This record gives sequence, C-alpha cells and structure tokens, in this order.
Amino acid sequence: MTTEEKIDQSETHVFKVVFPDTTNHHNTMFGGRILMMMTETAFMTATRFCRKSFVLVSSGQIDFKKPIPAGSMVELVGRVQYIGNTSITIQVEVYLEKMREEFREKVVCGAFTLVAIDEDNKPVLIQ
Repeated sequence: MTTEEKIDQSETHVFKVVFPDTTNHHNTMFGGRILMMMTETAFMTATRFCRKSFVLVSSGQIDFKKPIPAGSMVELVGRVQYIGNTSITIQVEVYLEKMREEFREKVVCGAFTLVAIDEDNKPVLIQ
C-alpha cells in the first residue's frame, strides 16, 4: 500500500451534536470542548495511519472562524498532513451543520503534532 493510500484510508470523520452541556453562556460550544474533540480526532487519525501509540507534543494555530450554536451538528475531519521519522502532523477541520436545513460550513481548523512511542514512552519510527 502506498503512503497516499494509507493517508486516504486513515482519514477520520467524527460527528457530534452540540448539546446544552457543551455550551457556554453565549449558547455556543465551549472553545475548550472543541479543542478536546480536535485532539481526540488527531489521535484517532494518527493511530489509524500506523497503529502505534501516540502522545501529543504540540498544536499549531487554531483558527475559530465562527461560533458553533447549540442545537447544531459538527463534523470533525482529521487527515495526515506530514509524516516525519517519529512524529506525524494531523490537520483537523471542524464543519458546522444545521439540523433542519442544508447547510455546511468550515468553522474551525488546526494542526496537531503527535509522536509515536513504545512501551517505555520512548519515540519509535512511524514507518
């Protein structure tokens, strides 16, 4: 299997509904909750790419373009962006979907770098 095929097969899609327990006093999704979901999506994507254990080492600039209102849905899409020796960078995009109308818009994006580790928490080669 080629690297590009592995990247395609490891692309990860996660869907969530924005319930009231995930919102702030503006009735929009907590930024911290979005970051947590993006980090989880990055971890799943990296794991699906090469089936190794990973730890998060950094996150790049996270751009919040629009608020995500309660009662909507979000789709998180993780895709391998860069593959190093022991690290991998995953781009995660968050799309807002309205429940009762045809509407989909990218509202958040960011990059997360993870390092593959062994049982002793030492970096290991990805490929």
